[in-house]
Amino acid sequence: MGFMEQLKFNSDGLIPAIVQDASTNQILMQAYMNKDTIQKTLESGRATFWSRSRGEVWVKGETSGHYMMVKEILVDCDADSLIIMCEPAGPACHTGHKTCFYRKIEGDSLVDVKEEPNSRDILERLMAVTEDRKKNPKEGSYTNYLFNKGEDKILKKVGEEAAEVVIAGKNRSKEEISYETADLLYHLTVMLADNGMTWDDIYNELEKRR
Repeated sequence: MGFMEQLKFNSDGLIPAIVQDASTNQILMQAYMNKDTIQKTLESGRATFWSRSRGEVWVKGETSGHYMMVKEILVDCDADSLIIMCEPAGPACHTGHKTCFYRKIEGDSLVDVKEEPNSRDILERLMAVTEDRKKNPKEGSYTNYLFNKGEDKILKKVGEEAAEVVIAGKNRSKEEISYETADLLYHLTVMLADNGMTWDDIYNELEKRR
């Protein structure tokens, strides 16, 4: 018996799915999936749901570009709900909030939860976009240009950008260092994705050296 037959869908053929950030464990949103959208999610790597209001397949981020690259799908003990662990390429909520759960009950009112500005997950978001470009090429994308050219081109760019960082450091220019380091990190991200790796592999290595 395949896994689909073990899942318990409701009378409409749907199963609830909670989407969670794989890096921070923050809950991002809740939606519904059916057999077709689960299969599409597994094939494309993009979180894909069934929109009950529109009655159609809904690829999260198709309009905004804030795709959610799925790392794994967890099933609860009763097999009647899912957790989608993902790397979001941007805010999960259509309001622009990082999570759809940005309000709380306070007294008899709903009030916004203060969101602290945080760009520390930028490498994870960059990796999510890069992995999506690798799986779902986009015409005119520079990232896809690099993937199409292959590892020699990618590694050449990494070397060039590393040299630019050295020059920037020698010039003692904070603006130049920031710009060139960002370029290097982007090209390193493409190189990691080209090798089937993520920034988690680098974080794990750094943890070993503590």
